[in-house]
Amino acid sequence: MRSFVRSLSASLLVFQALATLGSAETFELTTASIAEINAAFEAGTLTSEKLVELCLARIAAYDAKGPKLNAVIALHPGALATARALDEERRTSGPRSPLHGIPVVLKDNYDTFDLPTTAGSFMLQDSIPPDDAFVVKKLRDAGAIILAKLNMSEFASGATMSSLIGPMLNPHNLARSPAGSSGGTGVAIAAAYAPLGLGTDTGGSVRGPSAANGIVGLKTTHGLVSRDGIVPLGLSFDTVGPMAKNVYDVAVALGIMAGLDPADDSTRKGEGKRETDYTQYLDAEALNGARIGIARDFMEQDPDVDWVIEASLEAMRDAGAEIVDVEFPTWLLESRGDLYWAIRRREFRADIPTYLATLGEGYPKTVADLIKRSMTLTARTSQGFVPNPARWSLFKKEEESGTLEDYEYLAVRDHGLPLIRAVVEGMMREEQLDAIVYPTAPRRPPRSDADPDPLADLFASATNIANLTGFPDLIVPAGFTGNGLPVTLSFLGVAFSEPRILALGYAFEQKTRARRLPVHTPALAGEKVEY
Repeated sequence: MRSFVRSLSASLLVFQALATLGSAETFELTTASIAEINAAFEAGTLTSEKLVELCLARIAAYDAKGPKLNAVIALHPGALATARALDEERRTSGPRSPLHGIPVVLKDNYDTFDLPTTAGSFMLQDSIPPDDAFVVKKLRDAGAIILAKLNMSEFASGATMSSLIGPMLNPHNLARSPAGSSGGTGVAIAAAYAPLGLGTDTGGSVRGPSAANGIVGLKTTHGLVSRDGIVPLGLSFDTVGPMAKNVYDVAVALGIMAGLDPADDSTRKGEGKRETDYTQYLDAEALNGARIGIARDFMEQDPDVDWVIEASLEAMRDAGAEIVDVEFPTWLLESRGDLYWAIRRREFRADIPTYLATLGEGYPKTVADLIKRSMTLTARTSQGFVPNPARWSLFKKEEESGTLEDYEYLAVRDHGLPLIRAVVEGMMREEQLDAIVYPTAPRRPPRSDADPDPLADLFASATNIANLTGFPDLIVPAGFTGNGLPVTLSFLGVAFSEPRILALGYAFEQKTRARRLPVHTPALAGEKVEY
């Protein structure tokens, strides 16, 4: 019975891929979906071992050499051996899942029992966790191959760099920021280092890099996917997010990653609301008859971005959607930054010691320890460690923020966050909206070498509204500015509405097909695959 189910699953994957490919006889690795890769696996024209070799070749060409994007902290030394074993398993008993033999890259705040987890900090160099994060284990059990751990904003906040190996570079324009904190994942997926990557999102950390690098990313509903074994930043807001070249691949990954985890109480909210297959909801006609709200509060900051968004709205109208202007309450827009920090800083101070306690002797155990250790690095070292004052200055604010018993924290947690959820739900219910869209980043990515602007609005985008509410937010490529920088559209839904926003995002993606391979990471010889 098990082999029959596997055979049927493989046949369905081939059918989906052929429907996408039409009469084509080959595909490019840099554009291929996981369905297309599985079709090649099934046809016997591609093996997982060969796929890993192709991915490693791209990393060698563009991360260590060439533009030196600096997205990879560590490669898994056993990736090729794992791929060979999974190829043999496919031959003898069939694939475990659609991710069987698929390379995956991880932001370096996901615990891996066989690779260090550093959170991008020199202070956690060589730290081996006791076991895998819950979601990493689910991926491995599904047959995915952990290919690499990726650079990130240190401890998932601050500047788009780590003190461990320095800044990441945007493959579309090396002088522009790839955004953070999941910047390494954004860069790696845009540059086609792997078909699938994982980031984390506390205030926009999946969505900013998805926008800056021009890829698909999903900030999941709080409680849909476990955060156990992930370095915490603010557990009231922390979420896991798959990142990929297309909506289909994100949907495939989400069905495998979502699940109840006794070690993460937030996942109880998802009982009866999560799915094991989100690809079943993908519908190229989903925009026909949909009511879509446009949040113009987050426009008029960059004329190029606005032009792409207006073109996107017109494309959705052409597909049969009704576009409705919506406005967030002024008080919400003006207070959301203060509400966010009241929770985020205190929770980091309270929760990071619990994570650090799982590490061996010699590693920091508290925020005070992190501050003390950070002050020992004031210049680049021979090991490649780089000072990161932008992040380390936040340690002091976190240490001074207070406790989880403070009246301000309790008031925001118990009354402020439910109020914002009720308001956003009410907006969508009153207007009968399927989703609210907005430019993920209302301005093109800034220059990486720009001096810090203390007056810059950290919340110019709407991204943290999804964190304050716990709602899902899907990012889809929409186009490019005149100087070749990506622009993306966000689809914000209500709690556990991933099936609907994935459907809408897929329909938009199929209508516009706006993603492009970055100019600094072109296709390499040998990447064209027959199926």
